[in-house]
Parts: sequence; structure tokens; C-alpha cells
Amino acid sequence: METVLITVDKKVDKEKIYSQAVDLLNQGEVVAFPTETVYGLGAVATDDEAVKKIYEAKGRPSDNPLIVHIGTIEEVSDYVEEVPEKAKKLMERFWPGPLTLIMKAKPDVLAKSVMAGLPTVGIRMPDHEVALELLRTLKKPLAAPSANRSGKPSPTKAEHVYEDLKGRIPLILDGGTTGIGIESTVLDVTVDPPVILRPGGVTKEMLEAEIGEVAAPSLKEQQLESTPKAPGMKYTHYAPEAPVYLIERNREKIEKTVRELQNKGHRVALLAPSNYASIPADYFFPFGEEGDRKQMAANLYDALRACDKTDATIILATTTSTEGVGAAIMNRLHKAAGGKFI
Repeated sequence: METVLITVDKKVDKEKIYSQAVDLLNQGEVVAFPTETVYGLGAVATDDEAVKKIYEAKGRPSDNPLIVHIGTIEEVSDYVEEVPEKAKKLMERFWPGPLTLIMKAKPDVLAKSVMAGLPTVGIRMPDHEVALELLRTLKKPLAAPSANRSGKPSPTKAEHVYEDLKGRIPLILDGGTTGIGIESTVLDVTVDPPVILRPGGVTKEMLEAEIGEVAAPSLKEQQLESTPKAPGMKYTHYAPEAPVYLIERNREKIEKTVRELQNKGHRVALLAPSNYASIPADYFFPFGEEGDRKQMAANLYDALRACDKTDATIILATTTSTEGVGAAIMNRLHKAAGGKFI
């Protein structure tokens, strides 16, 4: 299969591009497109055969549910049995935006493979011009996980998608680098208090300011479920080829660890704030300014992917606090490292 990558900007015929993408989706194909979080791989969410092509292209386990993307808030009631009052408040405040809400799905509307055998579905409205235009032109919901091979770092650039899925999908819409850089927050509103199943750009503090108490179980607690309610709960994710180890932001400890690993024959890649560049690792990839967690989130996946273009045999990634979006960053780093700390 030939994979076509088309840049969507003001200089091109957008109508023709969206028409091409919509035609492919209506024919049961998959299309990659940008959102404000990461690039998604979309298929019409009511077409079971089309949705199965997502799993095939990604090499994704079939018990890992997909998030449904919609273009307008009014569409929610088409796919869920009931919209809780707290969900309505959150939609008004955070949609379009990086918040996925888990609700009880209407039976026999969405493709069974979207929900991986669960009675619930995650729905969100992305905050990106290309994603919204595609959804509103299509006038159908799109099931869309991140557009990468399963287990790899999520794509924040169209070139990341091309590297992973060339020859596996027909079309990639290039809308530039994504803004937030990590996936949406997933909130289960079928329970009270609502539970964060995956931290993201909409933080626990932001949610509680709108609806009161919100629970946030630990990563270990999330992994106890045999069938995950949300993506990223059960399987190893976000990992480059070389093993990742987490290390605290302590210059002396990092320098000592780098020397010890190099003495053992390792080629070390260090992912850390910009002011750690003088540490003599073999490769250095900056997260941004120290303490700037928004920069860190935006740069995280690109830095992890950059390691695969080196001959590094081990990757050290510095940790951050779990305040605000730091909870989402540490969730992804913990997954990438398989929980390994130095």
C-alpha cells in the first residue's frame, strides 16, 4: 500500500484534501490526522471492519479500547445512553479540548471493536482545526487512537506517523507539530466520584474546580483490571528501542550514573532539562527549561523517538513532580521505562 502524506495549510486546496480523506474513510479505510494532543489514526466508529484496520495497522491488542472523536457536542447523545450532569459541565468547560469522557454506550450503535467488549465508550471533541474540519465534513464519529505502532512513543509530527505506518495506511494529513504533546485525560463519569483512568492535559485540579471531588488511582491500581476501560492502562506504551530508566533531577547523581554506565560499555542518551546539557552523556535531548512541565510534555515523545535514531544502548530520563500536567508526564515516563528507576 502506498502511503500519501499531504500538508494541510493555507496555500493548498483544503476542500479537495478533506474530500479525499472523507472518501477514504467512507470506503472503510483509515486516515491519520493531527489533534491538539498527538496524531490520531481514524476510522469510522460505526464500521466494525474499518475499525479492525486500526488494530491491524498499529499491531494493537484487541482488548485495548479506542476513543471516539466527534465534531460537535450535540453528537454525544447519539452514542451514549445518558450524559451525566457532571459530564455536561465538563463538556461546556473543556470541549473542544484534551478531555475524554467515559460513558455508557448505546447498544448496537458503535462498532463492537471500538469498546473491546465493554459497555462503556470514551468520547472526546479534539481542539485542532484539521481534526474538527475533517469530523464536520465527514459528519460521522471517528475511532482514533494514536497513529503509531503499538507500544512505541506516540507521534507528535506527521513524520513520526510516516516512520511507523508507511505502507500500512493510505493517507496522512500533516497539520504540523501538535501542541500539547501527550494524550487526552480520560475520565470515567459512570461512577461517583468520577475517576481519572489516564492523566493528561486537563489536570485533576482543573477537573475538581468544575465538578468537585475526582479520584485518581495509582498506576498499579489501574493495571489490576483485566480489560482496561481506557487506552494506556494495561500494556507497555511509549517506549523506544533502547531500555529507559528514570532518574531524579540530581546533577551529581546523573553525572555519576552516566560515567558508570559508560565504563560498562553503554552508550547513554540523556533526556533532561536544557541546563543539564553539559553532562557528558553520549547523546542529549532536552525537555525544555527546568520546571516547565508544559515544555516537557510537548517534547517528551519527540525526545524518546529521537533516541531510536542513535546507537544508544540505554536511556536515562529525568523525572518531574506530579503537580498539574506532571502527573501525565510521569504516567508516560513510568510506562516507557516499565517502572524502572535508577
